[in-house]
Amino acid sequence: MNEIISYFSSIPSSHRSLILVAGITIFWMIENAYPLFKFNYKKWHHAGINIFLTLTTIIVNFLLAFILLKTADWTINNNFGILQWLPKMSILLYTLIGLLLLDLIGAYLVHLVEHKVKFLWRFHFIHHTDTWIDTTTANRHHPGESIIRFAFTAMGVFIIGSPMWMIFLYQTLSVIATQFNHANIAIPKKVDTLLSYFIVSPDMHKVHHHHVMPYTDSNYGNIFSIWDRLFGTFRTLSKEEIIYGIDTHPNPTEHNNLKNLLKIPFQNQPVKEKK
Repeated sequence: MNEIISYFSSIPSSHRSLILVAGITIFWMIENAYPLFKFNYKKWHHAGINIFLTLTTIIVNFLLAFILLKTADWTINNNFGILQWLPKMSILLYTLIGLLLLDLIGAYLVHLVEHKVKFLWRFHFIHHTDTWIDTTTANRHHPGESIIRFAFTAMGVFIIGSPMWMIFLYQTLSVIATQFNHANIAIPKKVDTLLSYFIVSPDMHKVHHHHVMPYTDSNYGNIFSIWDRLFGTFRTLSKEEIIYGIDTHPNPTEHNNLKNLLKIPFQNQPVKEKK
């Protein structure tokens, strides 16, 4: 564990970029070999849109990273935050608690709020317009949403009192988890169900991308599935019933056009319908 802490305390930016690229590449190859759904689409065009939006996410996080650094340093220096107030424990348990709490605020909570607050939903639902969910969809976020998610992560760091090495570890696990649970890969049902008791599995997250409510408003988690189960937002749906996309924007000219995707948050929006 000490080696892990040492590595993530000074992980080079090049390594973080390599992990992101390697993840997309590996899951891309797996989903090509063992696809959950056989899509009839221009895979490279689709990937190009999603990778461009991934790059904007990287830029936003890079430009604002100093905020996380300053926040983490302040909490440690001032003995502030949940982790700082806990009694002494093993470093493994300390890390697990920290990761769970970062996932709660930096992934589950922000995702839930984005679905409930109309203004924030305008930015988030660009992610939901994708009708061909694969590993490149993982970071299909409007630049505005990237800022929103960063703000929640910073708030989480402040409340939790996370050291910087834990933040880097969390962000690395988060990238891998979201690439995995968005990947268009066929996993045996029993294996996927078993995984879903601990982490967000591909089948579990695909339910969230079903095109109508209440399924769209469920399964908000990213790394750990405990929060959906604990707060009653966990739902299941057979893969045969899943239809990707969002019912308010079914037209490919809307969701498969980068220029339009960037404009959508500033256009008049139809209301999600309950089905």
